[in-house]
Amino acid sequence: MVNNVIEAKSLVKNYGDFTAVNNISFNVKKGEVFAFLGPNGAGKTTTVEMMECLKSLTAGSIKILGHDIKKDEIEIKRRIGVLPQDFGAFQLLTVYQNIDYFAQMYPKHVEVDDLIKMLGLKDKRNILFGYLSGGLKQRVGIAISLVNDPEIVFLDEPTTGLDPKARRDVWAAIKDLKARGKTIILTTHYMEEAQNLADRVCILHNGRIIAEGTPEDLIGRYGGDKMLIIRKCSEIAKNELIKTIQEYTIDGDNVLVKLSGENDMKIISKAASIIDTSKSTCDELYIRKATLENVFLNLTGDKLIEGGK
Repeated sequence: MVNNVIEAKSLVKNYGDFTAVNNISFNVKKGEVFAFLGPNGAGKTTTVEMMECLKSLTAGSIKILGHDIKKDEIEIKRRIGVLPQDFGAFQLLTVYQNIDYFAQMYPKHVEVDDLIKMLGLKDKRNILFGYLSGGLKQRVGIAISLVNDPEIVFLDEPTTGLDPKARRDVWAAIKDLKARGKTIILTTHYMEEAQNLADRVCILHNGRIIAEGTPEDLIGRYGGDKMLIIRKCSEIAKNELIKTIQEYTIDGDNVLVKLSGENDMKIISKAASIIDTSKSTCDELYIRKATLENVFLNLTGDKLIEGGK
């Protein structure tokens, strides 16, 4: 039997005449990374804030760890951890002092130095929070979200605005949390982030769920075909490729070949043998795979863009 730690049914959240979350249902399994993926205004943050007991439901129901969110708010808050989208700590307190400040709010809490070690902050223990880089600040935020040893951790857009290295440092921290058995609810507008971290992805658009599944499943169903890209081909190479390969598209000096799965290796071998001659020159040959960006584009006609809630 599937062990669901979150069960949400027919969720609705209205702000006056505006519907931010429109009749969505989903379950989250114990120990998984469950990602809400979508652009600005999709309803991601509103959805998680209802689960965090920060916003009331207009309609529907949520159970967290078997507890009804309308009846057992105190028990639910005791067992979850939250890193909000606009996380901030005390600039003139050290890393240790910041984490300890929040730890003291709980009668029982994780040892602060254990959290510092877990998040790779040992050499920053006595550095003022205000002097940290963006990625290190987010790691402090994740540490604070873990002070009560929660079973479920909510991370709302944890890497927004970070440079690529800092983003990957935060990813490493999230992967470590999963390895430690935590259930993680992640909101993001970065398709690469969802693809790398999530066991399952729930794509939101205009307050509705438009697709849900593993990244591989979603890409397989909605991502479109893989393409063999042969770049900057000489005229001789292009003519030879056209003669040999039946389904292709010419894009300037590039030849694009759709891969269907059955004869992919034969097509790739043919293309490689043609361009592996002294006269038939091309700059490179590579396979372009579909991504969650393609999934979103194919389902909505829009591109995922950076944004807020």
